[in-house]
Amino acid sequence: MMSDAIRAVILGIIEGVTEFLPVSSTGHLLLAQRFFGLGDGSFWQSFAVLIQLGAILAIVVIYFAKLWNIALGMFSNPEDRRFVIGVLVAFLPAAVIGALAGGLIKSYLFNPWVVCFSLIVGGAILLWVDQLDHKPHEYDATKFPLPMYLAIGFAQCLAMIPGVSRSGASIVAAMLLGAEKRAAAEFSFFLAIPTMVGAFAYDLYKNRGEMTSDHLGVIAIGFVVSFVTAIIVVKTFLSYVTRHGFTLFAWWRVIVGTLGLIALAMGR
Repeated sequence: MMSDAIRAVILGIIEGVTEFLPVSSTGHLLLAQRFFGLGDGSFWQSFAVLIQLGAILAIVVIYFAKLWNIALGMFSNPEDRRFVIGVLVAFLPAAVIGALAGGLIKSYLFNPWVVCFSLIVGGAILLWVDQLDHKPHEYDATKFPLPMYLAIGFAQCLAMIPGVSRSGASIVAAMLLGAEKRAAAEFSFFLAIPTMVGAFAYDLYKNRGEMTSDHLGVIAIGFVVSFVTAIIVVKTFLSYVTRHGFTLFAWWRVIVGTLGLIALAMGR
């Protein structure tokens, strides 16, 4: 029988690989949990949220110099201050909608059928966007117009539907609004920091009574694995998407969603 530690390693790898790719980490984790027979246990649902902080820490490490300079300059440099405000503006819609409707969304939409359909539809949208004749005019994720940051923030809210993909929604929105592919991807990374830290803090507080010493050990394993995996994936993803676009990830979504629907139809 598979131990919780091995499950934590596998789920940590899935989280690290999928968090910043436009393929939906939440969707993949929900499907993996069903495959492992973890059901709707509240601990494993919380585990999926809590280990996301490991992937977010990877972004902080990779962009530490840039983030540190922005933090130091936001009180004296107007451009740095404007970017911080832009990230907060983009984060605001998810914070408000998540606080008001998070419980309802988890109750009604967190099921594998929704995940599979969302993966397929999202894959089709990615294929469409990747084939458009883009004429980008925004090449620096730290210098988007403020209304563009807000629009990306609203688009990110679609990812509250499992299988949509937070990074996918924000990247597609940024590209449709004129961002170059690499800049769109980088801003999705930056926006992930407050979004996922907020989700982590909320879930940890809500489920603090369930966090036994055994649970903390399992979470620590998933956290470390997702951190290491995410560092490798982010560095590879940026160079790949700049050269090749998002077609690979679109077909990844369609294939996983289709296989998931077949498995569900067969009662697996």
